[in-house]
Amino acid sequence: MKDNFSQQAAAYAVYRPQYPAELFDYITGFVKEKQHAWDCGTGNGQTARELSKYFNTVFATEISQKQIDNAYRCDNIIYSLQPAEKTGLADKSIDLVTVSQALHWFDFEKFYAEVNRVAKPGAVIAVWTYSLLRITPVIDALVEDYHFNTLGNYWDAERKYVDDHYTGIPFPFDEITTPSFEIKLYWTLAELEGYFYTWSALQKFTAANNYSPVDALMEQIKNVWGADEEKAIIFPVHLRLGRI
Repeated sequence: MKDNFSQQAAAYAVYRPQYPAELFDYITGFVKEKQHAWDCGTGNGQTARELSKYFNTVFATEISQKQIDNAYRCDNIIYSLQPAEKTGLADKSIDLVTVSQALHWFDFEKFYAEVNRVAKPGAVIAVWTYSLLRITPVIDALVEDYHFNTLGNYWDAERKYVDDHYTGIPFPFDEITTPSFEIKLYWTLAELEGYFYTWSALQKFTAANNYSPVDALMEQIKNVWGADEEKAIIFPVHLRLGRI
C-alpha cells in the first residue's frame, strides 16, 4: 500500500470531510453483534470515531504513523501501524470491516484474504469512496479542469477507481444493494483551499514544478464565489456493502 498522505497528515485531519451519521446508522443496521470493528486504512480516525459509538472495541489500522499521530482519540479505539493485507487481528474476531476512501490503495486479493481470516461468519464489510465535490456548475467546472487536466498526470493510477465510484473494484462478497449518501458541509473559501492542499496529486505536482497550482485555482474560484461567506459543499458517497 502506498503512503501518499503522511506529508499532509495534519491538514488531512483538519480539512478532510466527515462522513454523515446516516451512513453509519445504515451500515451498522446489518451487523448482528457489535463487539469488534476493524477500520482499515483509518487515516486520522474519522470512521473509527463514528464506529466507537456503536462497538465495544474498534481496531483502527494504518500504515502512516503521522496519520495516527493526528487521529481522534477515544478509549475504545485501538490504533496500530499495520498494513491492510497482514494484521495481528485474531481469527474470526471481527463483526464489521470498514474501509473509507482507502480501498483503492490496497492489494485486493491479499486484503480480502485477510478479511475472510479475521471476520466472524456472517460479518459485514462496508467500503466507500466519495467523488469530486459539488458547489455550483461554474465552480464545479473549474475544479474538474484542475483535477483532470492540471493535476491529471500526477494522480496515481489507483485514482481511477475513485473516479469510477469503486464500480471497477472486485468485491467477492454477498453484496447488498445500497441507497445513495452524500456529505453536505458549509465551507468558507479558506476551508475549501485547505481541502485542496490535502490532495495527493498536489504534493507530486509541487515537488516536480516547485510551485503550487492551488493559488491559481483559488483566484478563479474567488472570481465566481459571490458574496456568500460560506457555500454548501456536496460530496457524493459511493458505498459497497456485503456479507462475508
